[in-house]
Amino acid sequence: MGEEKGGFSDEEKAAMKQRADELRSTKGLKGAAKRAREMEACVTAIDDLTGIDAEVATVFHRIVSDEAPHLAPKTFYGFPAYADDEGKVVMFVQPKSKFDTRYPTVNFDEHAHLDDGDMWPTSFAVVAVSPGVQSRLRDLVRRAVA
Repeated sequence: MGEEKGGFSDEEKAAMKQRADELRSTKGLKGAAKRAREMEACVTAIDDLTGIDAEVATVFHRIVSDEAPHLAPKTFYGFPAYADDEGKVVMFVQPKSKFDTRYPTVNFDEHAHLDDGDMWPTSFAVVAVSPGVQSRLRDLVRRAVA
């Protein structure tokens, strides 16, 4: 990775720039027009992925659409993401290609209802999209929006 001494890596800087671009792209838009632009950005982000990243993002998009259709697809630092009615990201997929990591992750933000005692996982590594993984993701999405 392109790490700078004492600062942000090149990948982190690119993600921050991407987030600023996302915010600018919907500036002045409201309601259906904003949701349509955000949905288009999410689908484009998924379409631009390859390999396991594309597989995870595509399956997760389908699961969220089935189990939580009230969540709005959008991008979040370039990641395919899903937000509540207030625009707060509830869950997102972080592709491994984004930061050159070993595996993509499916992540649940603080607005997801996965609380379980004093400690619970909010990020899940996915190395293959098996029927078991799909079932687990479906369960997590259901719980996150319950």
